[in-house]
Amino acid sequence: MDRESMATFLRGKRERIRPSDAGLPHGGRRRTPGLRREEVAQLAQISVEHYTRLEQGRGRHPSPAVLAGIARALRLTDQEREYLFRLGGHAGTAPRGGPSGHVPPGTLKLLDRLGDAGVLVIGAGCQVLAWNPLAAALFEDFSALSSDDRNIVRQYFLQPDPGRPRYGIGSARRFAGIAVSYLRLAASRYPKDPGIRTLIRDLTAGSAEFAALWHGQEMRIEHHSEEILDHPAVGRLTLDFEILSVPGEDQQVVIFTADRDSPEYRALQLLNVIGTQDMTPERTP
Repeated sequence: MDRESMATFLRGKRERIRPSDAGLPHGGRRRTPGLRREEVAQLAQISVEHYTRLEQGRGRHPSPAVLAGIARALRLTDQEREYLFRLGGHAGTAPRGGPSGHVPPGTLKLLDRLGDAGVLVIGAGCQVLAWNPLAAALFEDFSALSSDDRNIVRQYFLQPDPGRPRYGIGSARRFAGIAVSYLRLAASRYPKDPGIRTLIRDLTAGSAEFAALWHGQEMRIEHHSEEILDHPAVGRLTLDFEILSVPGEDQQVVIFTADRDSPEYRALQLLNVIGTQDMTPERTP
């Protein structure tokens, strides 16, 4: 059980729910935003003392029934509910040690076979573990980065390229929310991993945007959508992306594709030829 993270999560979610959202009257003037602790306890059908102790980080191990009641009271999404159960120690046995950096051979073969798609393998802490040439052409030459900098959230929030900030991603707010949500899940699975803890500390200190998202306690996990990328060599691309889990590993395969015979598909084929070359015209003195 991660008492401190659970307390922070519960407070953040409670303060963001309007009484009307929970079917309660507003009840006049309120000293704090959101629901009162008494109201959450009532909706969850547990004692006020029990809920208060959980929110203060000093509660005893909650049962699945208690967590289910709290999830219902706070109107949690399925992803947020899973996160709450994990914090409460009811999501199975967490992997020992830290996240694995070993990419299975079968997954590496998949990268080679999907030559018409940009493919990344992302570890639990948002570390880029493997990539194919088209993914490097779409985003950046990951081989030129140190292992610490080869991290999507670190590059996105702390080290943006001045010529192409944040990889040219059009839906920056959504992308940031998804990335922070995956990192939040990793922190709940590996609470003592020094790499993840250092990453969160650096991001919180170095990026006000990340700090706001992190303390906002939102959970947004998507497995399929569209992404817009502004690329310096081929212009604006609207690509489909799929996120697949690697069986038996805490890793995700992220695949960027385009429909055949579309302008985006032809642009991807051109990027396969260009690779990571800098095609920006040189400025004359």
